[in-house]
Amino acid sequence: MKCASFFLPAIAALSLSACAAGVGNGEAAPSLAHRPVEGRFNVAPPTVAVTPPGPLPTDLAGRLARWDADAAAAQQAFAAERGNAATLVSAAAGSAIASERWIAAQQAISRLVAARAPLTGALADIDRLYLDRSIDEAVDGLPDIYALRDRLADTASAQDAIIEALSDQLPG
Repeated sequence: MKCASFFLPAIAALSLSACAAGVGNGEAAPSLAHRPVEGRFNVAPPTVAVTPPGPLPTDLAGRLARWDADAAAAQQAFAAERGNAATLVSAAAGSAIASERWIAAQQAISRLVAARAPLTGALADIDRLYLDRSIDEAVDGLPDIYALRDRLADTASAQDAIIEALSDQLPG
């Protein structure tokens, strides 16, 4: 053990002296200055002129207004059915699967899903419109399309959460 403690520092000193031997023999250390090849890719990217999207074409404005009206009507129908569904689901919370209360609650949830059909249809139509315009590279009106789609998707997500919460209260 004493030998090992003597030889380790000696070996380390020899290896370090070997590294320094090249510099001490009159050879200069390599320069850290930039080499010509290093700046070869330091060029500014070319500017690309991107035209901003224009206003919504008139044929699309009517369709977006119709989808917005359909979604608003669907939200009103959903809100009208929601109270009744919540009452029936809470009444069926402890009942057995396929009992009358359970069936009435399931039917109320189904009416909620049916009431939101115009909203989900409008959302599907907007998605199809977005894909068609993306393929055609038509960017006019895209901010309006995005805004309506985001609003309808938020409404659909909120309705999904309500339906899931009601369904989770029922057995089975």
